[in-house]
Amino acid sequence: MTRILVIHGPNLHLLGQREPDQYGHTSLEEINQSVGELATSLGVEVEIHQTNSEGDIVTLIGELSASVDAILINPAAYTHTSVAIRDAIAASGLPAVEVHLSNIHKREEFRHHSLTAAVCSGQISGFGAESYLLGLRAAVSLAQSSHA
Repeated sequence: MTRILVIHGPNLHLLGQREPDQYGHTSLEEINQSVGELATSLGVEVEIHQTNSEGDIVTLIGELSASVDAILINPAAYTHTSVAIRDAIAASGLPAVEVHLSNIHKREEFRHHSLTAAVCSGQISGFGAESYLLGLRAAVSLAQSSHA
């Protein structure tokens, strides 16, 4: 069975209450539920983690890359700063999809550049919680086409 590692980065546990004008009113728990439901309908498994720690994200990718087929990641603020997460994604050899709730290109200048996007197969941003569902579909497609 196809397995997708889903990683939520820093502060995403605050969704629904943190800057709702920017990130919406959907909680992380609701996003995870939607991701799980879509995974079931697609016939895949998801392993979902949220952490505020850059090192924990690097460790998750390193430790779980042998047991999953693709990565769906919202590095959040680490998108713009983390060479370590970028390198972990690259080292995994897995297809990865980067997602963001907001359109990072419509925000502050420092958010326009993603260090992680260059090692991901693609990036989806600006669709709110739907970004995760679009990203999951992309990750599943990439994982399954790499096994074909």
